Amino acid sequence: MFKGLPLTLGVEEEYQIVDAETRALDSYVSKILPDGRVRLQDQVKEEFMQSQIEVGSQICENVQQVRQELRRLRGALVEIAEANGKRIVAAGTHPFARWIDQTITPKLRYKALEENMQDIARRLLIFGMHVHVGIGDLELTIDIFNQVRYFLPHLLALSVSSPFWDGRRTGLMSYRSVVFETLPRTGIPDAFHSYADYDAFMTTLERVGAIDDRTKVWWDVRPHPTYKTLEFRICDVCTRIEDAVCLVALIQSLVAFLYDLRRNNQSWRIYHRDLIRENKWRAVRYGVRGELIDFGISKSVPYEELLEELLALIRPYAEQLGCWEEAKYARRIVKEGTSADYQLRIYDESGGDLNAVVDWLVQATKEGIDANPPA
Repeated sequence: MFKGLPLTLGVEEEYQIVDAETRALDSYVSKILPDGRVRLQDQVKEEFMQSQIEVGSQICENVQQVRQELRRLRGALVEIAEANGKRIVAAGTHPFARWIDQTITPKLRYKALEENMQDIARRLLIFGMHVHVGIGDLELTIDIFNQVRYFLPHLLALSVSSPFWDGRRTGLMSYRSVVFETLPRTGIPDAFHSYADYDAFMTTLERVGAIDDRTKVWWDVRPHPTYKTLEFRICDVCTRIEDAVCLVALIQSLVAFLYDLRRNNQSWRIYHRDLIRENKWRAVRYGVRGELIDFGISKSVPYEELLEELLALIRPYAEQLGCWEEAKYARRIVKEGTSADYQLRIYDESGGDLNAVVDWLVQATKEGIDANPPA
């Protein structure tokens, strides 16, 4: 609890199922899921494609609990997969898999998505991380939603893990972001004047038949209609657990900071969606190695400088929440590289061997897991 605000946390991660020998994606979820459900109950489920599997944490009170959950969930799936000759990989895209070769999960929801979106849906061979923050007040949720949009590119840059697509080096650090934005109702959202304004917008989409439930609005951040949380959806899934924990710490501390502004009758400046999209593009293209625009001074600034400004803003809140060590880990990500940086380095050093990239992803996904998670 932070000054009357729950700030509870929940994390969902989407993983790749990879064959141990070929390193290719394997439509094997139906073989892994039964054991996964014995071990993890409803915390594991299938996804759109049969080569994907998703986990969801329990509701966590703090970032340390999130770390424990991710270690436990990954540990269980890694153990089950390896017993079946498969591997688990956390990365926004697979280095060489082809979407056209994948098998779609035969569930009504997924079949309806394919029928509606056609090849746009069939191309969704991508893997993300979603972070939920409990706020508990609808009006306050919209207020923080409006403010936090500005910081979404900062978060994406730290998470980038998808530099390859269909066996090619794309030149981007988060190709997942590009693929996902071919869907409607995605990307950086507009701001809303109030919860009533947001509700009227959603009601219009429902009334005209554009959506049949509000989870089919897939913005980079959204008020979740079922969990009543603010859900951050912009990030690639992080290959390393500590990177994921860092992002959760940054997100929780950011929400606390913006809430405190609101309590003091202040607000972070609300910028136009297309200005924020400019920064998102830079994060997609360069990750932490490029520059973002500081719109307050109308100048491009190295990412590392903006990160230091962000850390200075949230430090008092991260310290109160007990997650400053995890939040400042962002400095290490910038110094040592994101998952995308590592993948590209291995690709260059190996002479373009994508199997070597997959091998690194398998090992890095396992770093820090609970090797013997409780049943």
